[in-house]
Amino acid sequence: MRIFNYRLVIFILATLFGVIFAIPSFNQDIEGKKISLGLDLQGGLHLLLGVQTQKAVESKIKSIAATVQYFSDDKDILIEDLTINPLDLSFILLDDAEMNNLDIMLEEIKGLKIEKSDDLVYTISLTDVQIEITKDSAVSQAIETIRNRLDQFGLAEPSVTRQGNTDIVVELPGIKTQEEEQRARELISKPANLELMAIDEIKSDQVYTMSNEDAKEIGDIILEDSKDPSIKYIVKQIPILTGSQVVDARVAFDEGNQAVISFTLSAFGGKVFGDFTAKSIGKRLAVVLDGKVFSAPVIRERIGGGSGQISGGFTVSEAGNVAIALRSGALPAPVIVLEKRSVGPSLGADSINASMFALISGFVLVIIFMVVYYGIGGVIANVALITNIFIIIAVMAMFGATLTLPGMAGIVLTVGMAVDANVIIGERIRELLKSGASIPKAIENGYNNAMSAILDANITTLLVAVILYAYGTGPIKGFAITISIGIMASMITAILGTHGIYDALMPKMTKDKNLKKWFGIS
Repeated sequence: MRIFNYRLVIFILATLFGVIFAIPSFNQDIEGKKISLGLDLQGGLHLLLGVQTQKAVESKIKSIAATVQYFSDDKDILIEDLTINPLDLSFILLDDAEMNNLDIMLEEIKGLKIEKSDDLVYTISLTDVQIEITKDSAVSQAIETIRNRLDQFGLAEPSVTRQGNTDIVVELPGIKTQEEEQRARELISKPANLELMAIDEIKSDQVYTMSNEDAKEIGDIILEDSKDPSIKYIVKQIPILTGSQVVDARVAFDEGNQAVISFTLSAFGGKVFGDFTAKSIGKRLAVVLDGKVFSAPVIRERIGGGSGQISGGFTVSEAGNVAIALRSGALPAPVIVLEKRSVGPSLGADSINASMFALISGFVLVIIFMVVYYGIGGVIANVALITNIFIIIAVMAMFGATLTLPGMAGIVLTVGMAVDANVIIGERIRELLKSGASIPKAIENGYNNAMSAILDANITTLLVAVILYAYGTGPIKGFAITISIGIMASMITAILGTHGIYDALMPKMTKDKNLKKWFGIS
C-alpha cells in the first residue's frame, strides 16, 4: 500500500495552509494578514448613539420640495409660495392646465398624502406608514453610513449594530489616544449635509435686519459663514442640489496650497447644476455644509462636468474627514452620543490572560488524555487537533475577522468537538478490534460506523451557529463564526486527515500488531 494517499495529501495541504497563514497572527512582526483583537481584548471606545429620526422626516419633506421645484422649473410649470414646514410642504399652482402633469409627477413619489383645495393650493405630507418607513430607514442608513466612514478611516473591524428602534452601538477596538477618539467621534457624528443653494440677491442687503421668521415667510433662510459667524447670507430655502448627488469627494489643493474638498456629482446632479448655473450667471451660489456657508462664489459661466470645490480654511486632516463623510453619504438624521465608555487595555490584557490559560490548560489536558488512553492513535488525533486550530486561525486571518472573548470560547469549544469526533472513531475501532476484526477492517469500518454520529452532531451544531450568526449581535456573531470554521475544519482534520494517516501507517501497524501501543487496548 502506498504511503501517500489522497486523504493524507489533502491533510498535509490543509496543515501547510493553516501554518503559513496563521503564523502572522502568532507573530505580529511578520507581514501578512492577521486576526484583529476585539474591543474586549485590546481595549478601545464604546459609544451608544441616538438617531433623531424626526429630522429624517423633515429632510424627506425638504427633498420632495427640491424635486417639485426642479420639475416645475424644467417643465415651465408656474408655482409660487413654495413653503417647507416640519411635517409638510405647500405651494400654489398658478395654471390649472398643468395640474395633470404635476399630479403624474407626484404620483411617482411613493408614500405621499396630497391635499388640493379649490384655489389650487397643494399641501403635501407623508403618510403614517411612510413616516415609520422613513424613520426605520434612517437608522438602517445611519448604521451603513457610519460603518462605511469607519472603514475608510482605517479602523480594523469596527462593530456597528442596532439597539432598539433608534439607538446604535459603536465599538472601536484599538482607539487609545485622545486624538484618535476625538477624530473618530467627529467622523461618526458629522452629518455631512452638502447643499448647493441660491443666494437671494434681491433680499441680500436686508439680511442683517431680518429675522429667521421674516426670511421664512418669503421662502428664504438665513445662514452663517463657516469662518466668521458675524457674516450672514440669505439663501433660497429650497436647495439646488444636496449631497445625495455626490458620487466622489477627494482632498485637493488650491493655488495657494490650501486644502480644499473636490467633489463630483452624479449625471443627474451634473445636469441640474449645469442648468442652474446657465440661468444664474452673475449671481452667487452658496456652498453649504451642515448649515454653514463655506463659500459663495459668483457664477461667471455655465459650469458643466458636474464637479466643484469646497474651500473653508481646512487643515489636511479636516478636509480628509469631510471628504470621507461626503463619499460615505450624509447621515439621514443627526446622531447624538448618549453614552461613551472607554475600555482600558488592562481589561483586555486580563481577558487575554484568563482566556489563554483556559485554552492552553484545556488543550494540554486533552492531549495528555488522548495519548494515555489511545496510545499512538491519540497522538494522531492530537496532530489533527493542532492542525484544526491552525486552520481556524488562518481562515479568520484571511477574512480579517476580529477575535473577541466569545470567539476564544468558541475555539475552546471547538477543541472539545474535534476531540469528540476522534473519540467516537477511536472507540468504534477498539470495539471492532476486541471483536476480532483485523486492523485494516477495524479502521475502515470504524470510520464508517462513526460517520453518522459525527455528521449528526456537527450538522446540528452548525445549524445553531448559523442561527446565532443571523440573529445575534457582535460578540455572538464572533462565537458563531469561530464555531462554524472549527466544525468545517474538523471535518478535514478529524475525519479525513486521521484516516489518511492511518492508511499511511497501515503496513507498519499490521506488521507490528501491538494493539496496546497503537490503540491503547490489550
